[in-house]
Amino acid sequence: MAAVRVEEVLAAADEQEAEKRRSVTVEKELELEFDLGNLLALDRNPPPAAGLRGAGPRREALLRALARDNAQLLVARLWELPAERAGGAGGPLVAQLPEPTFRLPREKPPPRPRPPTRWEQFARLKGIRRRKKTSLVWDEQAKEWRRRWGYQRAGGDPARAWVAEVPEGADPEEDQFARLRREKRERVARNELNRLRNLARAHRAAATIPAAPLHPTGHQSREELGHVARVARVSTASLGRFQPRLPKEPAEPPSRSGGRKRRFEPLLGNLAAERSRQLEMLRDMGSKKPVLDITRAVNKQLRQEEAEAAAAKGKKKQSQRGKRGRRQQRVGRSGKKSGARRQQQRPASSSTGGGKRKKA
Repeated sequence: MAAVRVEEVLAAADEQEAEKRRSVTVEKELELEFDLGNLLALDRNPPPAAGLRGAGPRREALLRALARDNAQLLVARLWELPAERAGGAGGPLVAQLPEPTFRLPREKPPPRPRPPTRWEQFARLKGIRRRKKTSLVWDEQAKEWRRRWGYQRAGGDPARAWVAEVPEGADPEEDQFARLRREKRERVARNELNRLRNLARAHRAAATIPAAPLHPTGHQSREELGHVARVARVSTASLGRFQPRLPKEPAEPPSRSGGRKRRFEPLLGNLAAERSRQLEMLRDMGSKKPVLDITRAVNKQLRQEEAEAAAAKGKKKQSQRGKRGRRQQRVGRSGKKSGARRQQQRPASSSTGGGKRKKA
Protein backbone atom coordinates (compact mmCIF):
# COMPACT_ATOMS: atom_id res chain seq x y z
CA MET A 1 0.00 0.00 0.00
CA ALA A 2 1.47 3.33 -1.06
CA ALA A 3 2.10 5.82 1.66
CA VAL A 4 0.09 9.03 1.57
CA ARG A 5 2.20 12.12 1.67
CA VAL A 6 1.31 14.95 4.04
CA GLU A 7 1.69 17.53 1.28
CA GLU A 8 -1.00 15.83 -0.83
CA VAL A 9 -3.44 15.74 2.07
CA LEU A 10 -2.89 19.43 2.80
CA ALA A 11 -3.28 20.34 -0.87
CA ALA A 12 -6.58 18.44 -1.07
CA ALA A 13 -7.83 20.16 2.09
CA ASP A 14 -6.87 23.55 0.66
CA GLU A 15 -8.77 22.80 -2.53
CA GLN A 16 -11.89 21.81 -0.61
CA GLU A 17 -11.69 24.96 1.49
CA ALA A 18 -11.26 27.10 -1.63
CA GLU A 19 -14.24 25.39 -3.25
CA LYS A 20 -16.42 26.12 -0.21
CA ARG A 21 -15.20 29.72 -0.11
CA ARG A 22 -15.91 30.12 -3.84
CA SER A 23 -19.49 28.93 -3.37
CA VAL A 24 -20.31 32.06 -1.33
CA THR A 25 -17.80 34.57 -2.71
CA VAL A 26 -18.25 35.92 -6.24
CA GLU A 27 -16.10 38.62 -7.81
CA LYS A 28 -17.33 40.77 -10.72
CA GLU A 29 -15.61 43.54 -12.63
CA LEU A 30 -18.82 45.58 -12.73
CA GLU A 31 -21.24 45.45 -9.83
CA LEU A 32 -24.68 44.12 -10.51
CA GLU A 33 -27.75 46.34 -10.43
CA PHE A 34 -30.31 45.00 -7.96
CA ASP A 35 -34.05 45.53 -7.67
CA LEU A 36 -34.80 43.58 -4.50
CA GLY A 37 -38.50 44.47 -4.63
CA ASN A 38 -38.84 42.39 -7.82
CA LEU A 39 -36.01 39.94 -6.91
CA LEU A 40 -34.17 41.16 -10.00
CA ALA A 41 -30.41 41.33 -10.66
CA LEU A 42 -28.96 42.90 -13.84
CA ASP A 43 -25.47 41.79 -14.91
CA ARG A 44 -23.70 44.35 -17.14
CA ASN A 45 -20.53 42.29 -17.48
CA PRO A 46 -20.04 40.90 -21.01
CA PRO A 47 -19.89 37.09 -21.09
CA PRO A 48 -16.84 35.39 -22.60
CA ALA A 49 -17.53 35.14 -26.34
CA ALA A 50 -15.19 32.17 -26.84
CA GLY A 51 -17.10 29.97 -24.42
CA LEU A 52 -20.52 30.75 -25.90
CA ARG A 53 -19.69 29.78 -29.46
CA GLY A 54 -21.39 26.66 -30.67
CA ALA A 55 -23.58 24.31 -28.68
CA GLY A 56 -22.10 21.76 -26.35
CA PRO A 57 -21.40 20.83 -22.74
CA ARG A 58 -18.86 23.63 -22.40
CA ARG A 59 -21.41 26.29 -23.23
CA GLU A 60 -24.03 24.78 -20.92
CA ALA A 61 -21.52 24.60 -18.06
CA LEU A 62 -20.51 28.23 -18.61
CA LEU A 63 -24.11 29.46 -18.62
CA ARG A 64 -24.92 27.40 -15.53
CA ALA A 65 -21.91 28.83 -13.66
CA LEU A 66 -22.84 32.38 -14.68
CA ALA A 67 -26.43 31.96 -13.50
CA ARG A 68 -25.21 30.40 -10.24
CA ASP A 69 -22.85 33.32 -9.50
CA ASN A 70 -25.53 35.94 -10.15
CA ALA A 71 -28.04 34.05 -8.01
CA GLN A 72 -25.45 33.88 -5.22
CA LEU A 73 -24.97 37.65 -5.35
CA LEU A 74 -28.73 38.21 -5.25
CA VAL A 75 -29.14 35.87 -2.26
CA ALA A 76 -26.26 37.61 -0.46
CA ARG A 77 -28.03 40.95 -0.88
CA LEU A 78 -31.28 39.45 0.41
CA TRP A 79 -29.53 38.31 3.58
CA GLU A 80 -28.52 41.91 4.25
CA LEU A 81 -32.16 43.01 4.49
CA PRO A 82 -33.98 43.18 7.86
CA ALA A 83 -35.80 39.95 8.60
CA GLU A 84 -38.36 38.68 11.09
CA ARG A 85 -39.92 35.41 12.16
CA ALA A 86 -43.30 34.67 10.59
CA GLY A 87 -45.83 33.01 12.86
CA GLY A 88 -43.89 33.25 16.10
CA ALA A 89 -40.43 32.23 17.28
CA GLY A 90 -40.58 28.82 15.56
CA GLY A 91 -41.70 30.19 12.20
CA PRO A 92 -39.61 30.69 9.07
CA LEU A 93 -37.33 33.68 8.63
CA VAL A 94 -38.90 36.22 6.24
CA ALA A 95 -37.04 39.19 4.73
CA GLN A 96 -38.73 42.57 4.37
CA LEU A 97 -38.41 43.51 0.69
CA PRO A 98 -38.16 47.20 -0.25
CA GLU A 99 -40.36 48.92 -2.81
CA PRO A 100 -39.58 47.84 -6.40
CA THR A 101 -37.79 50.36 -8.62
CA PHE A 102 -38.64 48.84 -12.02
CA ARG A 103 -42.24 49.03 -13.17
CA LEU A 104 -43.03 45.78 -14.95
CA PRO A 105 -45.55 46.12 -17.82
CA ARG A 106 -48.85 44.27 -17.90
CA GLU A 107 -49.94 42.17 -20.84
CA LYS A 108 -53.63 42.96 -20.29
CA PRO A 109 -55.42 46.02 -18.89
CA PRO A 110 -56.36 45.96 -15.19
CA PRO A 111 -59.85 44.62 -14.46
CA ARG A 112 -62.67 47.11 -14.12
CA PRO A 113 -64.12 47.63 -10.64
CA ARG A 114 -67.40 45.90 -9.92
CA PRO A 115 -70.38 48.31 -10.05
CA PRO A 116 -71.98 48.85 -6.62
CA THR A 117 -75.30 47.22 -5.78
CA ARG A 118 -78.37 49.17 -4.73
CA TRP A 119 -77.69 48.42 -1.08
CA GLU A 120 -74.09 49.63 -1.37
CA GLN A 121 -75.28 52.86 -3.02
CA PHE A 122 -77.87 53.35 -0.28
CA ALA A 123 -75.31 52.64 2.45
CA ARG A 124 -72.85 55.13 0.98
CA LEU A 125 -75.61 57.73 0.71
CA LYS A 126 -76.72 57.23 4.33
CA GLY A 127 -73.23 56.82 5.71
CA ILE A 128 -73.78 53.22 6.85
CA ARG A 129 -70.50 51.46 7.56
CA ARG A 130 -70.14 47.74 7.26
CA ARG A 131 -69.10 46.00 10.45
CA LYS A 132 -67.73 42.51 10.20
CA LYS A 133 -69.63 39.97 12.26
CA THR A 134 -68.33 36.71 13.59
CA SER A 135 -69.71 33.54 12.06
CA LEU A 136 -70.36 31.95 15.48
CA VAL A 137 -72.70 33.25 18.20
CA TRP A 138 -73.75 31.92 21.59
CA ASP A 139 -77.08 30.08 21.63
CA GLU A 140 -78.83 30.49 24.98
CA GLN A 141 -81.22 27.62 24.41
CA ALA A 142 -78.63 25.03 23.33
CA LYS A 143 -75.88 26.49 25.60
CA GLU A 144 -73.26 26.24 22.87
CA TRP A 145 -71.68 28.20 20.06
CA ARG A 146 -73.55 27.89 16.79
CA ARG A 147 -73.51 29.42 13.35
CA ARG A 148 -75.11 32.79 12.84
CA TRP A 149 -76.74 31.72 9.54
CA GLY A 150 -77.54 28.50 7.73
CA TYR A 151 -78.18 24.98 8.93
CA GLN A 152 -78.41 24.53 12.72
CA ARG A 153 -78.01 28.24 13.34
CA ALA A 154 -78.34 29.87 16.72
CA GLY A 155 -81.93 30.25 17.83
CA GLY A 156 -83.12 27.72 15.29
CA ASP A 157 -85.40 28.24 12.32
CA PRO A 158 -88.68 29.90 13.41
CA ALA A 159 -90.53 28.00 10.69
CA ARG A 160 -89.45 24.67 12.27
CA ALA A 161 -90.19 25.53 15.89
CA TRP A 162 -92.62 23.33 17.81
CA VAL A 163 -94.48 26.36 19.15
CA ALA A 164 -95.28 29.68 17.45
CA GLU A 165 -96.46 32.89 19.08
CA VAL A 166 -99.66 34.42 17.73
CA PRO A 167 -99.00 38.12 17.06
CA GLU A 168 -101.35 40.76 18.40
CA GLY A 169 -104.27 41.56 16.08
CA ALA A 170 -103.83 38.40 13.99
CA ASP A 171 -106.59 35.98 13.08
CA PRO A 172 -106.71 33.29 15.80
CA GLU A 173 -107.83 30.72 13.21
CA GLU A 174 -104.78 31.34 10.98
CA ASP A 175 -102.07 28.69 10.87
CA GLN A 176 -98.96 30.46 12.21
CA PHE A 177 -96.56 27.73 11.04
CA ALA A 178 -97.83 28.06 7.47
CA ARG A 179 -97.47 31.84 7.74
CA LEU A 180 -93.84 31.52 8.87
CA ARG A 181 -93.05 29.11 6.03
CA ARG A 182 -94.73 31.43 3.49
CA GLU A 183 -92.79 34.45 4.77
CA LYS A 184 -89.53 32.52 4.53
CA ARG A 185 -90.24 31.55 0.90
CA GLU A 186 -91.06 35.18 0.11
CA ARG A 187 -87.79 36.37 1.68
CA VAL A 188 -85.77 33.81 -0.31
CA ALA A 189 -87.53 34.77 -3.56
CA ARG A 190 -87.01 38.48 -2.88
CA ASN A 191 -83.30 37.98 -2.20
CA GLU A 192 -82.91 35.95 -5.38
CA LEU A 193 -84.72 38.64 -7.39
CA ASN A 194 -82.42 41.32 -5.99
CA ARG A 195 -79.39 39.20 -6.83
CA LEU A 196 -80.54 38.77 -10.44
CA ARG A 197 -81.24 42.50 -10.71
CA ASN A 198 -77.74 43.31 -9.51
CA LEU A 199 -76.25 40.92 -12.07
CA ALA A 200 -78.35 42.43 -14.87
CA ARG A 201 -77.36 45.96 -13.82
CA ALA A 202 -73.68 45.03 -13.74
CA HIS A 203 -73.92 43.36 -17.17
CA ARG A 204 -75.74 46.35 -18.63
CA ALA A 205 -73.19 48.77 -17.19
CA ALA A 206 -70.32 46.73 -18.66
CA ALA A 207 -71.98 46.36 -22.07
CA THR A 208 -73.02 49.99 -22.62
CA ILE A 209 -70.22 52.57 -22.74
CA PRO A 210 -71.59 56.09 -22.17
CA ALA A 211 -70.49 58.78 -24.58
CA ALA A 212 -67.90 61.20 -23.29
CA PRO A 213 -69.41 64.64 -22.64
CA LEU A 214 -68.16 67.59 -24.67
CA HIS A 215 -66.81 70.31 -22.41
CA PRO A 216 -67.17 73.92 -23.56
CA THR A 217 -63.53 74.62 -22.66
CA GLY A 218 -62.27 72.00 -25.12
CA HIS A 219 -60.33 69.82 -22.68
CA GLN A 220 -60.93 66.53 -24.50
CA SER A 221 -58.46 63.82 -25.27
CA ARG A 222 -58.08 62.21 -28.66
CA GLU A 223 -59.87 59.06 -27.52
CA GLU A 224 -62.87 61.04 -26.20
CA LEU A 225 -63.23 63.03 -29.41
CA GLY A 226 -62.94 59.87 -31.52
CA HIS A 227 -65.56 58.09 -29.42
CA VAL A 228 -68.00 61.01 -29.66
CA ALA A 229 -67.47 61.20 -33.44
CA ARG A 230 -68.19 57.47 -33.82
CA VAL A 231 -71.34 57.71 -31.72
CA ALA A 232 -72.57 60.72 -33.72
CA ARG A 233 -71.87 58.97 -37.02
CA VAL A 234 -73.67 55.69 -36.29
CA SER A 235 -76.72 57.50 -34.85
CA THR A 236 -78.32 57.75 -38.30
CA ALA A 237 -80.47 55.11 -39.98
CA SER A 238 -77.71 54.27 -42.48
CA LEU A 239 -75.06 53.97 -39.73
CA GLY A 240 -73.15 56.93 -41.17
CA ARG A 241 -72.77 55.53 -44.70
CA PHE A 242 -74.15 58.66 -46.42
CA GLN A 243 -72.81 61.25 -44.01
CA PRO A 244 -70.08 63.74 -45.09
CA ARG A 245 -66.70 62.73 -43.75
CA LEU A 246 -63.99 64.77 -42.12
CA PRO A 247 -60.73 65.46 -43.98
CA LYS A 248 -58.71 62.76 -42.16
CA GLU A 249 -61.55 60.34 -41.47
CA PRO A 250 -61.30 56.81 -42.95
CA ALA A 251 -63.35 55.98 -46.02
CA GLU A 252 -65.21 53.07 -44.43
CA PRO A 253 -67.81 54.08 -41.82
CA PRO A 254 -67.08 52.78 -38.32
CA SER A 255 -69.13 49.91 -36.99
CA ARG A 256 -71.23 49.88 -33.83
CA SER A 257 -68.50 48.07 -31.91
CA GLY A 258 -65.94 50.79 -32.66
CA GLY A 259 -64.10 48.77 -35.30
CA ARG A 260 -62.34 46.50 -32.81
CA LYS A 261 -62.05 42.92 -34.03
CA ARG A 262 -59.43 41.75 -31.55
CA ARG A 263 -60.57 39.82 -28.53
CA PHE A 264 -58.43 39.93 -25.43
CA GLU A 265 -57.63 36.89 -23.39
CA PRO A 266 -58.98 36.63 -19.82
CA LEU A 267 -56.99 38.34 -17.08
CA LEU A 268 -56.57 35.15 -15.07
CA GLY A 269 -55.58 32.45 -17.54
CA ASN A 270 -52.89 29.95 -18.35
CA LEU A 271 -49.53 31.40 -17.30
CA ALA A 272 -47.59 28.84 -19.33
CA ALA A 273 -49.35 29.86 -22.56
CA GLU A 274 -48.78 33.53 -21.79
CA ARG A 275 -45.09 32.89 -21.14
CA SER A 276 -44.74 30.96 -24.40
CA ARG A 277 -46.41 33.78 -26.36
CA GLN A 278 -44.10 36.38 -24.84
CA LEU A 279 -41.01 34.28 -25.53
CA GLU A 280 -42.09 33.66 -29.12
CA MET A 281 -42.66 37.39 -29.66
CA LEU A 282 -39.24 38.23 -28.21
CA ARG A 283 -37.66 35.53 -30.38
CA ASP A 284 -39.26 36.99 -33.51
CA MET A 285 -38.17 40.51 -32.55
CA GLY A 286 -34.58 39.41 -31.90
CA SER A 287 -34.16 37.34 -35.05
CA LYS A 288 -32.70 39.05 -38.11
CA LYS A 289 -34.52 36.82 -40.59
CA PRO A 290 -37.98 38.02 -41.69
CA VAL A 291 -40.91 35.92 -40.55
CA LEU A 292 -42.33 34.11 -43.62
CA ASP A 293 -45.81 32.64 -43.55
CA ILE A 294 -45.52 29.79 -46.04
CA THR A 295 -49.26 29.06 -46.13
CA ARG A 296 -50.15 32.66 -46.82
CA ALA A 297 -47.48 32.98 -49.51
CA VAL A 298 -48.64 29.79 -51.28
CA ASN A 299 -52.28 30.90 -51.17
CA LYS A 300 -51.35 34.30 -52.60
CA GLN A 301 -49.41 32.67 -55.45
CA LEU A 302 -52.31 30.32 -56.23
CA ARG A 303 -54.80 33.20 -56.29
CA GLN A 304 -52.52 35.17 -58.60
CA GLU A 305 -52.17 32.23 -61.00
CA GLU A 306 -55.94 31.66 -61.00
CA ALA A 307 -56.55 35.34 -61.73
CA GLU A 308 -54.08 35.29 -64.64
CA ALA A 309 -55.65 32.11 -66.06
CA ALA A 310 -59.14 33.59 -65.78
CA ALA A 311 -58.02 36.82 -67.47
CA ALA A 312 -56.41 34.87 -70.33
CA LYS A 313 -59.50 32.70 -70.73
CA GLY A 314 -61.73 35.79 -70.82
CA LYS A 315 -59.61 37.43 -73.50
CA LYS A 316 -59.75 34.24 -75.61
CA LYS A 317 -63.53 34.01 -75.35
CA GLN A 318 -63.88 37.67 -76.23
CA SER A 319 -61.75 37.25 -79.35
CA GLN A 320 -63.75 34.17 -80.43
CA ARG A 321 -66.99 36.01 -79.87
CA GLY A 322 -65.73 38.88 -82.01
CA LYS A 323 -64.78 36.59 -84.90
CA ARG A 324 -68.15 34.84 -84.77
CA GLY A 325 -69.98 38.17 -84.80
CA ARG A 326 -68.09 39.42 -87.85
CA ARG A 327 -68.77 36.14 -89.70
CA GLN A 328 -72.50 36.33 -88.96
CA GLN A 329 -72.56 39.94 -90.09
CA ARG A 330 -71.03 39.00 -93.41
CA VAL A 331 -73.49 36.16 -93.87
CA GLY A 332 -76.37 38.47 -93.06
CA ARG A 333 -75.29 41.05 -95.60
CA SER A 334 -74.97 38.44 -98.39
CA GLY A 335 -78.41 37.03 -97.55
CA LYS A 336 -80.00 40.46 -97.78
CA LYS A 337 -78.49 41.04 -101.21
CA SER A 338 -79.71 37.68 -102.57
CA GLY A 339 -83.19 38.29 -101.17
CA ALA A 340 -83.37 41.66 -102.89
CA ARG A 341 -82.36 40.09 -106.19
CA ARG A 342 -85.08 37.42 -105.84
CA GLN A 343 -87.67 40.12 -105.14
CA GLN A 344 -86.57 41.98 -108.26
CA GLN A 345 -86.80 38.83 -110.42
CA ARG A 346 -90.13 37.66 -108.96
CA PRO A 347 -92.44 40.25 -110.69
CA ALA A 348 -91.04 39.40 -114.11
CA SER A 349 -91.80 35.76 -113.76
CA SER A 350 -95.28 36.47 -112.44
CA SER A 351 -96.04 38.77 -115.37
CA THR A 352 -95.11 36.12 -117.91
CA GLY A 353 -97.09 33.52 -116.12
CA GLY A 354 -100.12 35.82 -115.58
CA GLY A 355 -100.58 36.39 -119.35
CA LYS A 356 -101.48 32.78 -120.03
CA ARG A 357 -105.14 31.79 -119.93
CA LYS A 358 -106.59 28.46 -119.15
CA LYS A 359 -108.48 26.66 -121.86
CA ALA A 360 -112.09 25.97 -121.22
